Amino acid sequence: MQREAQFIGQSSAFLDAVERTSRAAPMHRPVLVIGERGTGKELIAERLHRLSTRWGEPLVTVNCAALPEALIEAELFGHEAGAFTGAVKARAGRFEEADKGTLFLDELGTLSMGAQERLLRAVEYGEVTRIGSSRPLRVDVRIVGATNEDLPARAERGTFRADLLDRLSFEVITLPPLRAREGDVLVLAEHFGRRMAAELRWEAWPGFAAHVRRELEAHAWPGNVRELRNVVERAVYRWGDWARPIGHVQFDPFASPWKPAAPPCDKGADPAPAVPQANARPTPQAVQDLRAAVDAFEREIVAHHLGANRWNQRQTAKALGLTYDQLRHCIRKHGLVESG
Repeated sequence: MQREAQFIGQSSAFLDAVERTSRAAPMHRPVLVIGERGTGKELIAERLHRLSTRWGEPLVTVNCAALPEALIEAELFGHEAGAFTGAVKARAGRFEEADKGTLFLDELGTLSMGAQERLLRAVEYGEVTRIGSSRPLRVDVRIVGATNEDLPARAERGTFRADLLDRLSFEVITLPPLRAREGDVLVLAEHFGRRMAAELRWEAWPGFAAHVRRELEAHAWPGNVRELRNVVERAVYRWGDWARPIGHVQFDPFASPWKPAAPPCDKGADPAPAVPQANARPTPQAVQDLRAAVDAFEREIVAHHLGANRWNQRQTAKALGLTYDQLRHCIRKHGLVESG
């Protein structure tokens, strides 16, 4: 596999999905890959192709969401010259390009009902017809579809063809979100951190400070592995000091005191649902030891700002509104050391 196409993880939820992928790969049947954004659906499609007998044939990827509805059918099935305005010459579709290989349909749920109907015929009979032609073409294509939508619910509502869903769901591989992959966050963070350090030609990999490791594990990761990679690589290149553990990480790259203000929300609009944070601080009702809860929160705040200020204690004290002696007292109280 390519350098970017690596499977990193040790959690049982993740390994189960990889194992199911390996078992399904030799089958010449359609597969649906379900998962949130950033969970690695395209990597699963590539694994299905590389471990099949079609590995030497084309793997053609189509992002259905990136194409206008008017062009998606021409993209998938091709067209003859003069079939529509701008079609000055005949063009083979992605099905013909993927003949004998694998066609990966990303964002499958965005296909129009018309495109779904034509896709159904291609799956059922192995035939495609170019737009503007009456002559069907035989193709031998294994279809792998991916989506982050609930297709059975869509089928019940009538916005996705139930008969097409039946034909595509010989095997369904559902990828776990990163927040459900116990122990994988730090494994992935170390991998991405070491890779970024090598790219920056650091002499050694210093690792992450303890408070940063806790922050990484506590984050909910709505963007999953893709978000984690960006956060870690950004933290490493901004730190720029291979001799000391990474002491600061910024999850939101847009966070800034000068960011543009968001427009006011419509009064009738529903507020965005809150994303639950893994390992979040307990609610006031759940606190049974007030002093311990306050001390733990104080420690996290001080450790975070020390990392953000590269352990410059005078700058950290200023940022927290403390005197230098007060900050030194907090550092001793919580046993914080620069090595993390």
